[in-house]
Amino acid sequence: MADSLTNSISNPAKSPSSKDHFSCSHEHSDSSAIHSHLHDEDLATHPHDQEENLAAYLHEYGANSAASSHEHDEDSAISSHEHDKHCHDHKPHSHRAIIGFDEHGIPKVLVPAEASPHTHKDAQGNLFEHFHEAEFTADYMKAVLEYKKTFPTKQEVLEKTPDPAVREMMLRMEQIGVDTAFDRFDKQMPMCSYGLSGVCCKICNMGPCKITKKADRGTCGADADLIVSRNLLRQVAAGVAQHGAHARELLLSLKWAAQGKLDLPIIGEYKIINTAKAFGIPTEGRELKEVAIELADTLLTDLSQSSGEYKTITALAPKERQEVWRKLDILPISAYNEVFEAYHRTGVGTDGDWRSVMQHLLRCGLAFTFTGVVAANIATDALFGVGDRVTSKSNMGALKKGWVNIAVHGHLPTLVSLIVEIGNSKEYQDKARAIGAQGIAFYGVCCSGLSAMYRNWGVVPLSNAVTAELVIGTGALDLWVADVQDVYPAIMDVANCFQTKVVTTSSSARLPGAEHIGYDHHHSNIAETRNLARKILDRALQSHEKRKGLPVYIPPYEVEAEVGFSVEFVHKHYGGMEPLAHALKSGEILGIVNMVGCTNPKVPYERAIIDVAQTLIENNVLILTNGCASFPLMKLGFCQKSAYKKAGASLRAFLEKDELPPVWHVGECIDNTRSSGIFAGIAGVLGKNLYELPLAFTSPEWANEKGVDASLGFRLMGIDSYHCVEYQIHGSANVIHFFKEGTRRALGSVMHVDTDPVALALKMVSDMRLKRKSLGWQ
Repeated sequence: MADSLTNSISNPAKSPSSKDHFSCSHEHSDSSAIHSHLHDEDLATHPHDQEENLAAYLHEYGANSAASSHEHDEDSAISSHEHDKHCHDHKPHSHRAIIGFDEHGIPKVLVPAEASPHTHKDAQGNLFEHFHEAEFTADYMKAVLEYKKTFPTKQEVLEKTPDPAVREMMLRMEQIGVDTAFDRFDKQMPMCSYGLSGVCCKICNMGPCKITKKADRGTCGADADLIVSRNLLRQVAAGVAQHGAHARELLLSLKWAAQGKLDLPIIGEYKIINTAKAFGIPTEGRELKEVAIELADTLLTDLSQSSGEYKTITALAPKERQEVWRKLDILPISAYNEVFEAYHRTGVGTDGDWRSVMQHLLRCGLAFTFTGVVAANIATDALFGVGDRVTSKSNMGALKKGWVNIAVHGHLPTLVSLIVEIGNSKEYQDKARAIGAQGIAFYGVCCSGLSAMYRNWGVVPLSNAVTAELVIGTGALDLWVADVQDVYPAIMDVANCFQTKVVTTSSSARLPGAEHIGYDHHHSNIAETRNLARKILDRALQSHEKRKGLPVYIPPYEVEAEVGFSVEFVHKHYGGMEPLAHALKSGEILGIVNMVGCTNPKVPYERAIIDVAQTLIENNVLILTNGCASFPLMKLGFCQKSAYKKAGASLRAFLEKDELPPVWHVGECIDNTRSSGIFAGIAGVLGKNLYELPLAFTSPEWANEKGVDASLGFRLMGIDSYHCVEYQIHGSANVIHFFKEGTRRALGSVMHVDTDPVALALKMVSDMRLKRKSLGWQ
């Protein structure tokens, strides 16, 4: 079945869009079929019980949208026509719907495909409605202009950001004349509408090309659907590479630690043994190191093999989902293969079918999820342990004057763990006191801080990527240790201003003017890790001495946060998943949301995250959070024990007896696996599939390429995603429809975007109530 369906979308001879561009003799099926999956009752429908899988849906939708593949150039004599007697040798049909934006900048169907703006007569005298690609282009461009009006200025950020420490530091930076991300975002206005729409193509040197009213195809013939889908696939492939590189270093670190090449203890014995059993790796009578090496090799195979079974999916994914993905023909070969293939098929003159491109996008989503996230999480927990629930301080007020202050910024914990371990030793604390400091203190920016804090390494989380410059701007940091991802090059300007020493540790991520003390490209110096850590700490001591007497301003805002929630915590605290599952079923908890993602200056900084969270917990929705989105939730007190008082009555009652916060912090960005593990545990207790339950994923302010993958990973599991920032797909009605709503039938999940965070949260609540109604729950 899968083969025939795949053939139906990959064979040009069978695709209506492959016919002569100048021909108007297309056959069209009933356009209402496209939209038949949009009704509420479909929420309860099992995805792979539908007659159509992804391939069939894409083929059907392509047929209904075939008019989009013979867009008319109104300047061409071949395509010109008289509007009172336009003749086509085909049945009455409609072209694309007109896609516009509502007051929140959300794409809406303004004129449906079956009600296009004007009518014509065919050869038999039948009236039919007609729409031109040029008209669609003009319409969505106007809509994009409206969307751009929702982007805040720096002044609006100052007025609306919920964190007073951010506000104070923005003003301080302004006073001393140092640019921040908010200043630079202002200077980028107005943003390019073609870029925001995804219709600018720079893949080959015949361009760049863009789709406009007068040019509905690029030089090679690529239309808006193909250009938008290719750009989106390349974003997703980049996300796979980013988290995949993270996973690769951790998997190699685990293997090298087990082999004795890396002087690092393996702490997570429980994680190694249990995961190995899931993979069918023998554990009885074997040394832990042997099992760890075989587990690492198995996960590395899924990262890089050129053929074979993706063992992580077979071992760990729900069987119901595996069947869905198999029928859709989207099971990946390996993370390397799918990224390699993504760039191959989106190259000039290769894959010309947007439907095929979108199918591969889903394969990349699975590779991201099971290697970039799941494998990285396994390796981290295997090396450093799962961690436990602890209380941590947060926000810039936790910075200490008079200490040797070191910030770790990025995502890779191998070297960071030893920097912190050795820095906290008596030897180095004494060295700090010998130069007049009170000691050495560690702070975290982005995921390096989050992975360390719940393992009780004494690292205080301060900020996500967008406001890293503000942290340096306090003047309190002596050393900034940067590895990979979310490290903006602009930090060097601020560091130079405040004489903060910056050290890079990854050959993948250099910064002009920073000193590099880290691994080489081949990790040939992995055995020198402890020496590298000591060298970095020595730089911190030298920097502190050099910076004595420089002005320091620390905003007086800090808060305690409960962190380190996990599947293991739930089992330890409740004795299993049953109490949490029964609270969900009974209605004490209306639903559960995983809230993650970056922050984005396209919305008032951290405002959307806080507004979404506040609205959800008031409506009795429990939040699991990790990654950059978790910082404002910690800083604004949502992770405090006493924060249960912010929740609605039933959620408050559930949390109050154990004095738990309404937002459970599960860790860094790869710790999405902790949230999905809790989701899966609840589903197992209740005997339900994930897509049936009142669960959701939200990244209100997402910004990075890997942010596309993160939401896609949950949608592939059958869980809807919700966002306040749009994807760059406005230029293609087909891609908009498929990416947002068209996956309901294939995957059992959809994507929602609303620039109004309260409205977005209420939509989640409404959808959860529909799910509960379908289950027969109160």
